Amino acid sequence: MLRDDLLYEKESFNIIGSCIEVYKELGTGFLESVYQRCLEYEFTKRKIPYLAQPWLELNYKDLLLDKSFQADFICYNCIILELKAVPKILDEHKAQVLNYLKATKLRLGILVNFGHYPKLEQARILL
Repeated sequence: MLRDDLLYEKESFNIIGSCIEVYKELGTGFLESVYQRCLEYEFTKRKIPYLAQPWLELNYKDLLLDKSFQADFICYNCIILELKAVPKILDEHKAQVLNYLKATKLRLGILVNFGHYPKLEQARILL
């Protein structure tokens, strides 16, 4: 059941559903790049709009830095999806997503860990 008070609930549900499908098919133990490619397939199949590994600019105050960063996905033009394939989500992974949100001025990030067993690990991060 969808809740009215959850930011981008329907979109989040679709993204997480795709991640669960990939996890059900592959399980744990692969490199992040494998899960990335499988999610591209699922997103296309489910008609979820996405950008895969977009390069994003980084600003410091009013200075555009000559550095950029690459997110795993931006879905629906409003949600950052960061993938991991590690035993457990750590605080530094959450901080990474939070920094991506600050840099892009987007409000929602989803952190998904395919390396956790026995189930997919996920976190919603709000700015």
